[in-house]
Amino acid sequence: MRVSPLSGTPLVLVTIALSLAVFMQVLDSTIANVALPTIAGNLGAATNQGTWVITSFAVANAISVPLTGWLARRYGEVKVFVASTLLFVVASFLCGIAPSLGLLVLFRVIQGAVAGPMIPLSQSLLMAAYPPEKRPMALALWSMVIIVAPIFGPILGGIISDNWHWGWIFFINIPIGIVAGWVAWRQLKHRETEIVHQPIDRLGLALMVVGVGALQMMLDRGRELDWFSSTEIIVLAVLAVVCLSYFVIWEWYAEHPIVDLQLFRDRNFTVGVITLSTAFMVYMGAIVLLPLVLQTQLGYTATWAGLATAPIGIFPVLLSPLIGKFGNRLDMRALVTVSFLVYAGCFFWRSEFNAQMDFMDVFWPQFIQGIGMAMFFMPLTQITLSRIPGNQIAAASSISNFVRILAGGIGTSLVTTMWDRREALHHSRLVESINPYNDTANQTLNGMGQMGMAAPQQYGMLERIIEQQTNIMGANDIFWLCGVTFVALVVLVWFAKPPFGSKGGGGAH
Repeated sequence: MRVSPLSGTPLVLVTIALSLAVFMQVLDSTIANVALPTIAGNLGAATNQGTWVITSFAVANAISVPLTGWLARRYGEVKVFVASTLLFVVASFLCGIAPSLGLLVLFRVIQGAVAGPMIPLSQSLLMAAYPPEKRPMALALWSMVIIVAPIFGPILGGIISDNWHWGWIFFINIPIGIVAGWVAWRQLKHRETEIVHQPIDRLGLALMVVGVGALQMMLDRGRELDWFSSTEIIVLAVLAVVCLSYFVIWEWYAEHPIVDLQLFRDRNFTVGVITLSTAFMVYMGAIVLLPLVLQTQLGYTATWAGLATAPIGIFPVLLSPLIGKFGNRLDMRALVTVSFLVYAGCFFWRSEFNAQMDFMDVFWPQFIQGIGMAMFFMPLTQITLSRIPGNQIAAASSISNFVRILAGGIGTSLVTTMWDRREALHHSRLVESINPYNDTANQTLNGMGQMGMAAPQQYGMLERIIEQQTNIMGANDIFWLCGVTFVALVVLVWFAKPPFGSKGGGGAH
């Protein structure tokens, strides 16, 4: 069935409703981060146990995203999107009133599971609502929400946990979700997609659940358990490799796959997914690392760390509408190239960070990087979906988002592990230089002695200075590597083949 694009007020309302739902979900993936100590303390748990509030959502979300294509075919995109949004509201309410950490984790699992279809279907429904010539604008607005929401998360989380009960971190989803779901249903219920009754691939589903769950658990627990020195991590790694390997083989030949891997036969889809996922992996690792450096080494509070990283959202808000309006006149690969070169330059800039830097030294790289962010998601999404038929947009978007979410988790774990190891390497080298033959070390210790510090105090102060310096040096190493990665991705994106005017989402359902 073909449906014509929307126009006027209905198009505006649909855009707002879909964007609100996406904003709500993406915001929820980061808003609890800075509030973990508060939540854990209030529920009588250790802070490291509180991290399950984050990881439980991520695991359930990563598992449920690939089911979007099957659910959309079986029940219709509009019904699944609205149901997902309203169930997310219910789960958010349950999270906010949870009386124990165990129940909170359970409700976060539910929340992550029902949230899976929201982002892929919002993308599919948005593209179907716009005429072909205006889809770059739609994707630009959609991308702006994806970019800005994680920036607001830590700021709102810090403010709420500092001033109100932590439950409001989840309660704020309730009015947003109700409005988004109601408006989406009112405007889109007459545009439901074609229903296709297909059996569910139970074996593929089981392999995916076990494989993705084991992989995410390994990533979450690896740093705590010192990775492959732990039997638990080895078992999880083997389970993940075996299940995901069989999953890929099974899904490739399955008659009714949960994940249609045949989409990777399309060159632009493959290039787009790999490029977007790799870039997102680096991006997520960096947005986790920077606040950690600010809070643990430079004395920033959670709120101020959020404010220091927030300027990255200024340029996307200003530029996304312009890029959406005029982007279809440009080669998407050129936009991505500019984006990645800006990213690389800002990461190289950050690799010169030091212990004496002030707020503005953090502000400017974040501010300039916003130029790159404005040209990040929209062009890559356009490239990824440029040759996908309309009735496969939901499935293609779900695969793209599934790989992106997994890449984000991998990036977070890789960056935190690399930071520990680079810090240890720099620490050992600096400590080796603290000896009676090092003039700088002797002068520093003598200066502390003249200030009235006893020998134990002198060495304690010196150790704290070394620890701060080596943590910053380790972070700088990672920022430099991030810059190199973005330069390499510039080459990869040019393997995509124009034209990039999307055939998908054109109302062909």
